[in-house]
Amino acid sequence: MRDRIVSRGALFDQLDRAGRITEMSAPAGSGKTTLLRSWVETSDLAVRAAAQVSGEARDPQRFWPTVVAALRGTAIGSALVRPLTTAPDLDGWAVVEQLLSDLGPLAERLWLIVDDLHELAGTQTLHQLQLLMMRAPAELRFVLATRHDMRLGLHRLRLDGELTEIRASQLRFTREESCALFDAAGVILSEKAVDLLYRRTEGWAAGLRLAALSLAGHPDPERFAAEFSGSERTVADYLLAEVLDRQPEHVRQLLLRTSVLERVNGELADLLTAGSESEQILLDLENAGAFVLAADPQRSWFRYHRLFADLLQHELRRTDSPRLPALHSTAADWYAANGYVIEAVRHAQAAQCWDQAVRLLSDHWVDLYLDGRIGTAQELLAGFPASVATADAELSVLMAVRDLDHGSLLKAERRLALAVDQSTAVPADRRTHFEAMCTVLRLRIARRRGNLPTVAEQAQRLLTVVETADAQRLGIGDGLQALALISLGSTEISALRIGGANRHLEQGIELARRIGRPYLELAGLVHEAQLVVASSYTAGADLSLRAIELAKRHGWNDKPVTAVAHTVHAAALVAQGHTLEAEFWINQARRTLRAQENPVAAFKLHYVHARIQLARGEHAAALATLDEVEQLSRALGTPHVLRPMARAHMLHALIRLDETERVEQILADLDADERDGTPARTAEAALRFAQGNPQAARDLLPSAADDPRAGTRPLWRVTAFLLDAMACDALGRPHDASDALERAFDAAALDNLLLPFLLHPAPALLKRHAGAHTAHTAHTVLIGEVLSRLRADEDAAQTSTAPGVTVPAHLREPLSGSEMRVLRYLPTNLSGPEIAAELSLSVNTVRTHMRHVYQKLGAHSRFEAVELARSYGLVAPRPPRNDR
Repeated sequence: MRDRIVSRGALFDQLDRAGRITEMSAPAGSGKTTLLRSWVETSDLAVRAAAQVSGEARDPQRFWPTVVAALRGTAIGSALVRPLTTAPDLDGWAVVEQLLSDLGPLAERLWLIVDDLHELAGTQTLHQLQLLMMRAPAELRFVLATRHDMRLGLHRLRLDGELTEIRASQLRFTREESCALFDAAGVILSEKAVDLLYRRTEGWAAGLRLAALSLAGHPDPERFAAEFSGSERTVADYLLAEVLDRQPEHVRQLLLRTSVLERVNGELADLLTAGSESEQILLDLENAGAFVLAADPQRSWFRYHRLFADLLQHELRRTDSPRLPALHSTAADWYAANGYVIEAVRHAQAAQCWDQAVRLLSDHWVDLYLDGRIGTAQELLAGFPASVATADAELSVLMAVRDLDHGSLLKAERRLALAVDQSTAVPADRRTHFEAMCTVLRLRIARRRGNLPTVAEQAQRLLTVVETADAQRLGIGDGLQALALISLGSTEISALRIGGANRHLEQGIELARRIGRPYLELAGLVHEAQLVVASSYTAGADLSLRAIELAKRHGWNDKPVTAVAHTVHAAALVAQGHTLEAEFWINQARRTLRAQENPVAAFKLHYVHARIQLARGEHAAALATLDEVEQLSRALGTPHVLRPMARAHMLHALIRLDETERVEQILADLDADERDGTPARTAEAALRFAQGNPQAARDLLPSAADDPRAGTRPLWRVTAFLLDAMACDALGRPHDASDALERAFDAAALDNLLLPFLLHPAPALLKRHAGAHTAHTAHTVLIGEVLSRLRADEDAAQTSTAPGVTVPAHLREPLSGSEMRVLRYLPTNLSGPEIAAELSLSVNTVRTHMRHVYQKLGAHSRFEAVELARSYGLVAPRPPRNDR
């Protein structure tokens, strides 16, 4: 493998533009020598202007003759530098003076590259080199490569901008450079394997090269990449020889014994080694580039390079394995005493101190749950053997939580029952904590089953628990109170107790903010958004977006609660006719939610997706989705509040598919309350209208439109008024039709509600209303927007030349399917790399598609492209501002 063919352009440029002196300081194997050799070769300096020497020749009698010979070996230096005769009594100081004299007339740049400068530490040779650097002519440039910083007195040059410093972080290979290195070695790897090796090596040049050498000709490169570590023979040999074996024994023991830790500080290192001054040793190792890295800005915590840590752990097991349990136990005690609970549990498990590990995790499980760190809790639970899990009541509860999070409801309930049977063994001072955990678990099981009365019951019980002195002493009272209030609010939404839901959610959110529980705040905001969107899609969209932004700030985009926020936002957008944007958010939700793990949230997701399909006229697809909604509904312990609306939309899809007999049968099977409700009445009215009986449709609609229960569901009021207008128009009563249509737009304008007009299109009626009553309608803009949207849908259907290819009449060249997929993301706030991640494309591919979209639309910016696309009907229109 020829290293020079791996281009490192950014570093080459930095060397080309460097000041008088360049200091390149990085650990062994960072690629300093290879980089310098490649730079010299690619810059055509090798013969003319670059002299390279090594610091391994430490004494002046060996070092300076090599310097003079190297300078004379260049085209520029050969004309100026006099030859030097080697002698045992050669005076290095005199050689420096001779060089200064010889190079005084230097008019062109000449580079002196000194590799392994650290070898000169503590020698007269280094002082002589310093003198040469300080007094050399400006055209003589120095490049110094060293494993650790050298005290060269160059601070003045740094202030004058004549010192260029290149550190280990800059020498690390990028992922792209790593791919180039493997390509140069003839190694073919999958993207996943490259990612694994890149993460393991952390871009360390020697690690990547050793991996490439080992992979060349390997029968199973994918498996090798997955198992590659610091104990791999070639890596271990390198690190042993170049790093570990060079350390004094007390430093070696510190490195080995602290390798059991993910990170270490001085106090903890002293404890594990029964020594002192460990912090200074760690600082010195970091300064020396010995694969010890500061883990915080204050340089009080340190970690080891991943491959180096692998080697140290392997060596510790090989040379001192009996000491391992004691090291882990000591670490667990220190972490627990200093408030590092996660680390304490892990080390207690490693030491097989099971009682300590259970108590620690149990004491802090509520905190983990309320902070949304369920994944961390599950990881810790996986560290307990089955024998321990079945013998401890508190651990049984936690294992039941893990079962629930994995979607195993029955298993969670059985394990909870086992924990309750074992509860007599729980110490008296831990009973309150145990009861709190059981109550939270029962609440979550009830919510997962959609059993709202039980959710409310357990929330009230939780409020009683948190009022106890023990709960306050344990520090869990406020957090559990906020959880209980938010849970009560969520059940009251479904029971349509709006006042109570508002009150409890506001109290819970405010308490969560006050005690610094953003994950609880997020849950409260999501439930509040579900409450608000029922009466105002605009307000619901704003609130759900606030929740999404809160989740993004904390890295919770993949949490189920965030998926619910995505669903609410999609519901608001599709109600306002923005189907493309709604589809984006519903796809975001779909990535996280699993029906078996959260059937209530999955019910909402599928229902919103069906509405998007209906708005696009995809009636068969919508019907299939609504069948899934119905199946999910049957699995819930309490009928979902949205079930009558989902059924009404199912009837709408069947009507559009001309399956009227099935509609009649479903209507006949509904109970009296549901059939008399607004959604079912509007669906039956649509059926009668489709059957050519507009008067029968009208007979059903007045009570539907005026139903006070529809006040919180404006969608159905607008639909009822619109169907009434269509029926009046069919009956030849234009005045009544205009009156009903104006009422529909009055109700729709409050929230820019377009969905009913897309589900029940009546463009001719709308045009007549706008044309004949322009002076008498306050909704010309909204009517125009509906007509524009209907026209855009019609144009898209007429001008589609092939699957995935769209050609509006305004475009001279069609947009490909890939370009359309990218275009649909442009109205969002996602960056190019984020769009690439969504579509599983490279960033360059997305940028190419964007450039083509701009060209075909005649746009010069993303904003302009979106506006033109909206005008052509390729994406949904911009929602009007709501200035109410």
